[in-house]
Amino acid sequence: MKPVWVSALLLSSQLAFAQQSTTLPADTTKKPTPSIIVSEKANQAPAPKPAAEKNELKYNLNESGSHFFKATFLNQTWLQFNQSNPGSTVIGVPKDNTLSIGLRRTRMQLFGQISDHVFLYLQFGMNNFNYLNGGFNQTGSSNRKIQAFFHDAVSEYVVWKNKDYLKIGGGLTIVNGLSRFSSPSVSSIMTMDVPVFAQATVDQTDEFSRKLSLYARGQVGHLDYRVVMSDPFPIQTNGAALPTYGPNSIFALKGHNKQFQGLFMWQFLDKETNQVPGYITGTYLGARRILNLEAGFITQKKAMVHLAAPGDTVYENMNLWSVAAYMDRPLNKAKGTAINAYLGYFHTDYGNNYLRFNGALNPASDIAAAQRPGGLGNTQGNTFPMFGTGSVVYGQVGYLMRRDLFGAGNGTLMPYVQAQLANYQRVTNTLGVYNVGLNYLIKGHNGKFTLDYQNRPYYEPSSSTSPLSAGGRRGQLTLQYQIFI
Repeated sequence: MKPVWVSALLLSSQLAFAQQSTTLPADTTKKPTPSIIVSEKANQAPAPKPAAEKNELKYNLNESGSHFFKATFLNQTWLQFNQSNPGSTVIGVPKDNTLSIGLRRTRMQLFGQISDHVFLYLQFGMNNFNYLNGGFNQTGSSNRKIQAFFHDAVSEYVVWKNKDYLKIGGGLTIVNGLSRFSSPSVSSIMTMDVPVFAQATVDQTDEFSRKLSLYARGQVGHLDYRVVMSDPFPIQTNGAALPTYGPNSIFALKGHNKQFQGLFMWQFLDKETNQVPGYITGTYLGARRILNLEAGFITQKKAMVHLAAPGDTVYENMNLWSVAAYMDRPLNKAKGTAINAYLGYFHTDYGNNYLRFNGALNPASDIAAAQRPGGLGNTQGNTFPMFGTGSVVYGQVGYLMRRDLFGAGNGTLMPYVQAQLANYQRVTNTLGVYNVGLNYLIKGHNGKFTLDYQNRPYYEPSSSTSPLSAGGRRGQLTLQYQIFI
C-alpha cells in the first residue's frame, strides 16, 4: 500500500504545481512571464491582411488577366440656373430664367478582350434627360420613357497579339476623325462638358455622334492613327422636324454617300490609352506625360444642299478639318500637381451659310416666332450657334492642385477655363463662348463635383436671309455631380 500512497502524493503535487504555473495571479497589475506570452502568441492565428480596394468591376477570363470582361457605370447629374435667350418659353409660358435638374449622361459599358485577337465593346444609356427633354413635343403627346438606346456596339479584331499596330473594327461606334474631342471619353474630361461643336454631325446624320462604320486604328511608334468609312443616317431619321430648302445649306434630303474620316496624333512623350475603340481620355490627372500634335478630317460627297434660286438645287460636299496641340502632364510628382491644356483650329465647311443652334440640357421648350434669329428653330433657352460654315478656335487649360489638398482621402481641386471663338458666314461678329469652372475631385474622376459658369451671346430676331447680329450676352451656372465606376 505504501507505494500507492507515495504515487498518489507525487501526482497531486505535480497537478498543483501545473495549476500554479498556468494561472495568472490575483494581482492583475503583475505581467505574465515572457515564456507565457510566447506561448499565447504561438496559439493565435496570424491577423488577416486587409483586402485591397477594387476600383473596377472586372472578371478575368484567364489566369494572367489578359483576357477579361469588364463593366462600368456613369451618371452625371446637373443642377442648372440659366438666363434664357429672349423670347424663350417653358410649356407655353414666357420665362427669363430657369432652374432645372437633369441627367446629362447615364451610361453602362460592357467590354472585354475575349481572346488574343477579339475585342467586344457595348454601351447603353441616355443623354440630356430633364423635365422637357425626356421627349417633350410642342404639338402633341410624347413618351419620356424611350430615351435609352445603344450608343456603341463594336466588334474589333486585333491583328497582332499584344500589339497595338493594327486593329480593325466595325459596328455602331464613336471612332471618328476630326479631333480628340470628336471621340471624347466623357467620364474623364477636365471641363464640365466637351466642346460639342467638335462632334460635327451630332444627332443630324449620326446617333449621338456614333455612326455605322468600318475602321482601322492603332499605334505605330509615336503615331496614333484612325481611318474610318462611315454609313451616315439620313437626316429624316433623327426625330426632329425636317428642315426646309432655302438659300442656306441643310443636310441633304435626297441621295446617300459614304463619309470618310481620319485622325492622326504624333505622341512626343508617353503613349495614350488605346484599348477601348474610339474613346480618347480627357485628362490623366498627372498620371502620364502627354504631349501631342494632331490633325484630322471628315468629308462626305453631296452631304449638303441649298437653293441658289427657285428650282435651282445645289448639292455641296461637307469638308471639315482641324489641327491642334494637347498637353497633359505632372508638374510636381511629389505634390501631385499637374497641368492640362489644349488649343485647336477647326475649318468647318458645311456648305453655303450653314448654321445650327444647340445647347446642352436645354431647359426651355420653345421661343416666340417674332424672337427667332435667322428664322431658325431651337434658338430658345441656353442655345447658341454651335455649328456653322466658317472656322473655330477652341482652347482649354486647367491646373490640378496638390494631392489630398483637404487632408488624406478628402480630395483636391482642379480649376479650369475654356473658350470657343467662331467666325461663321452667317454671323456678323466673332462668336465667343467662355467657361470658367472648378472640379472637386473626391476620388479622381470616379467621384467629383464640378461648378461651371458659361457666358454666351444671344442674337437679334431676323429673317432667314439676314445675317445674325449679337444682341447681348447671357449666363448659365451649372453644378454637376459625377459618379463613375
